[in-house]
Amino acid sequence: MTNPIFEHHLQLNRRTFLHRAAIGVGSLALGSLLGCDKRQEVTDFENLSLLKLPHFAPKAKRVIYLFQSGAPSQLELFDWKPLLRKMDGQELPESVRKGQRLTGMTANQKKFPLKGALVEFKQHGQSGAWLSDLLPHTAKVVDDLCIIKTMHTEAINHDPAVTFFQTGNQQPGRPSVGSWLSYGLGSENANLPAYVVLLSRGQGNVQPLASRVWGSAFLPSVHQGVQFRMGKDPVLYLRDPEGLDSLSRRAMLDKIAELNRLHLEEFGDPETATRIAQYEMAYRMQTAVPELLDLSDEPESTFRLYGADAMMPGTYAANALMARRLSERGVRFVQLYHMGWDAHNDVLGMTGRLAKDVDQASAALITDLKQRGLLDETLVIWGGEFGRTNYSQGLDAGFGRDHHPRCFTIWMAGGGVKPGIVYGETDEFGYNIIEKPVHVHDFQATLLHLMGIDHERFTYQYQGRRFRLTDVAGEVVRDILA
Repeated sequence: MTNPIFEHHLQLNRRTFLHRAAIGVGSLALGSLLGCDKRQEVTDFENLSLLKLPHFAPKAKRVIYLFQSGAPSQLELFDWKPLLRKMDGQELPESVRKGQRLTGMTANQKKFPLKGALVEFKQHGQSGAWLSDLLPHTAKVVDDLCIIKTMHTEAINHDPAVTFFQTGNQQPGRPSVGSWLSYGLGSENANLPAYVVLLSRGQGNVQPLASRVWGSAFLPSVHQGVQFRMGKDPVLYLRDPEGLDSLSRRAMLDKIAELNRLHLEEFGDPETATRIAQYEMAYRMQTAVPELLDLSDEPESTFRLYGADAMMPGTYAANALMARRLSERGVRFVQLYHMGWDAHNDVLGMTGRLAKDVDQASAALITDLKQRGLLDETLVIWGGEFGRTNYSQGLDAGFGRDHHPRCFTIWMAGGGVKPGIVYGETDEFGYNIIEKPVHVHDFQATLLHLMGIDHERFTYQYQGRRFRLTDVAGEVVRDILA
């Protein structure tokens, strides 16, 4: 059999040498003009310590982001507005709306009748936070939460809004927040990826998610999110091909790595280094992933805590439990997406079903991390891409709420965030922010700060520009820091 390494060396004849030498000289000249060194980028990729991160002592080591895709209604869950019930059916005052932007779904409505929440609210915990009766389990951990009622965004449609939260820009083509953290901080576990993605669906209107929202864009592709799926192959292409034993697999990978290193030395392409790293990671994951997915070491009390769905792979509860197992094994960023919150009709029924999906498991995750001594070093985030309007979309009995980017609610817990506080306030109509606004970039700057990163200094040079997660904006919300 011909040796591929030997064949590779034979390709370096006189003509090939002169051709590549000419390209090499041109590349050096271009590199000096652009002020960048391609080989230095490879070195940076292989040795993340050159990034000098973290910039300061982090409050959190890891993040679990419970993203509620489709935009939960803050008015049915967190933002209690008695005035809306008193004025139910009356027209939203123009002095409140102020001609603000509407979606195409309600722009042609002639009336905007106010609609109060069709569910009861109560105060809970020492913080006295108002929570809907749809969140009985969240109510039990409310004193561990920092509830931010004044999130706002410019995006008014789902895809750009989700992309904005996940990448810092409404247009595709930027790295996701998990990819930024993977690039900057790496993983604490060499046998698992730094960034893992888990998906689940609720019984509601599901907005599609593009895999680019957990992609690495122009960062080395080893930093993209690795999706874990339900079924016998949770990570695609991880198992050895049939008829290939582990020793043969190891020998094959060694030869592939040798070829890739030769290619890397010649061309200095960072993606070649990525390819080497991904092959090696996949090999190590063959041992780590089966152990991760084996829930036999979990006591019965864990499944009671998370709920019966925790035994069903692919559910939100099962993913929340898996997020804890990933996080305690050192995975830097675990991203859950739960789809179905798009309540343009039957807002109470849909919100009730989705809240039932996530309420117990979200609260269980907080309790579980706390019991294991992990909450202080794990930042947990819950929220969607925007909020819902205080007026009815449609006038029938099964009314819905349209998209509302002006104000909505998320919560954070653990990882250096003040527990038991409610931050910010909206007006009595639940339409505008009256104090302590928090923009998407402020949220991202705060997340990075809790991980020990100065968002203004954490950049990556691409096509002659230094990019960062927060673009050219963002202020750390210091009032919520413990």
